[in-house]
Amino acid sequence: MKNMSRRARIATGGAVLAAVAAGTFGTVSASATAPAAAPAAATANVKGKGTSITQTTTHLTLDSATKAAEAALDAAKKENQKVSVAVVDRNGNTILTLRGDGAGPQSYEAAEKKAFTAVSWNAPTSELAKRLESAPTLKDIPGTLFLAGGAPVTANNAPIAGIGVAGAPSGDLDEKFAQAGAATLR
Repeated sequence: MKNMSRRARIATGGAVLAAVAAGTFGTVSASATAPAAAPAAATANVKGKGTSITQTTTHLTLDSATKAAEAALDAAKKENQKVSVAVVDRNGNTILTLRGDGAGPQSYEAAEKKAFTAVSWNAPTSELAKRLESAPTLKDIPGTLFLAGGAPVTANNAPIAGIGVAGAPSGDLDEKFAQAGAATLR
């Protein structure tokens, strides 16, 4: 702008102000108008060619998860064990966790991880712990715990949930209680 005359600078400044004013006015008037009708939702008619492109899955209800968790907790109480019980869905998301009276603080998270591990591999965690001998890096997968105490829940031979128990003095007891919870769903 050093080489521009005063008149050119005023004219350029006026043009800039006019452009800004026009943009502001356009924005104000655009927002002052009635909203446009929403576009019609796009639909697609999906047709598979001999194979299914959708899948129906079975999910454990909250009532069923509660029934199973309470059965596992009751089984532990009968043997004077203080445990926590977790039930996760097919995707490993926690449905509920019950921390029994007197259960240790570590048992809550351990129960969730055992349930997650059981549903992820559709196998009791005691069996999965044995796999670590041939595949030790399995234990490095986030959210898993390869200790006995997790039991999968299946429907039509597909995993739909996992039950994890932690806090008893042995994983065998934890798994026994998890299996007691799973048994209520059969």
